[in-house]
Amino acid sequence: MTTLTLTLLHLAKSTRRTAAFAMSRRSPRPSSSAARDNGQYLYYHPSSSTLRLTSSTSAVKTSSETQLVQDMLYRIRECNNMPEEIKASLVNFQVDGVILGKVRPKMAELLCSVAPSGKGSEVFEMANPSSSSMKPYMTLSTRSAGTTVESRTQAVASVMDELRNEGIVTGWRDELFPVSDSFYNPPLFLIERAAVTTMGILEYGVHINGILKPDTPSSSRTSSTVVKDPPPLMWMARRSKTKSKHPGMLDHIVAGGQPAGLSLMENVIKECEEEAGIPPEIARSNIHATGVISYESFEPKRDKVSRVVLFNYDLYLPKDFVPKPVDGEVEEFFLWSIDQLKESMARDFPDPIKPNCYVVIIEYLLRMGYISPETPGYLDIVRELRSGDCQ
Repeated sequence: MTTLTLTLLHLAKSTRRTAAFAMSRRSPRPSSSAARDNGQYLYYHPSSSTLRLTSSTSAVKTSSETQLVQDMLYRIRECNNMPEEIKASLVNFQVDGVILGKVRPKMAELLCSVAPSGKGSEVFEMANPSSSSMKPYMTLSTRSAGTTVESRTQAVASVMDELRNEGIVTGWRDELFPVSDSFYNPPLFLIERAAVTTMGILEYGVHINGILKPDTPSSSRTSSTVVKDPPPLMWMARRSKTKSKHPGMLDHIVAGGQPAGLSLMENVIKECEEEAGIPPEIARSNIHATGVISYESFEPKRDKVSRVVLFNYDLYLPKDFVPKPVDGEVEEFFLWSIDQLKESMARDFPDPIKPNCYVVIIEYLLRMGYISPETPGYLDIVRELRSGDCQ
């Protein structure tokens, strides 16, 4: 049987169980080991050319749309978690009069205290604004960092190397991100990706919904009754357990940060090939830009700030194509139905998706009409999908 045939058989079986599993949502949730005997994911294993059913907790259960919207808001707020008191405390990081980042006071103090060997003095320094009504801000010392993109990049890198050695900057990528006040403005310098949150710099990325559209059954095509197309399926990934962030969690089929030197589409094509083995010709001819989400978050344990803008894409994959892990960042790929995506929004879902992927998937579900705008909380979702600096 084909990939699509096996998928549809699985979904039909899952749908018949919907009513029974809906009742379990009203009763105490079983232990995680017991829950994993209920329901199934449709897994693709790279060592096999077929799809097989694997026990898991993705039993398709119904819930009111109002509850679903509240669950979606919970998932969005996992990313949008910038308390007002924290926001008010942030120190602006600016260069040449342009605000580039938002830094916690203690982090600003630490950055201004680092004097890398070879520089002779600190790279970062505090400065007083011309107006007494404005707060002091952090900037780059022209004496130590110079005034060019290259000299600033080297000076900042020397500081981040020191912080890496002290365990403050973790998950080093050897990947440079541009630093600017807007996506469309040239960078004032480049910075190691892992260090972006140290200074609350705007970071950009691409997230891709891998979509599989089932065929309309041939019998319905000849009928005089209008039949809706079957709902699409979405390819999901499980992150490698060796990833520095969110190891083993569910993820998009493809996602990545936006590095310096590449256009958005060049990055999309590169990530598709590197992460899921999607040939460039398939990606180019089937990719559609769909919008943007943004969020801000505070990490209290590390005293760091994330300010993120994600460019979203839908990639309609051929029915005979199965993604495969390539670069070691993904363990496996599998298909989920729209119902399974909705079910995963629940706060107590035991096998959750990576937090910022939830936000992109929620935007997809709203955009495709799977949530009614008449549901209370719908407009809250629309507003909170772009809570961060979108510039």
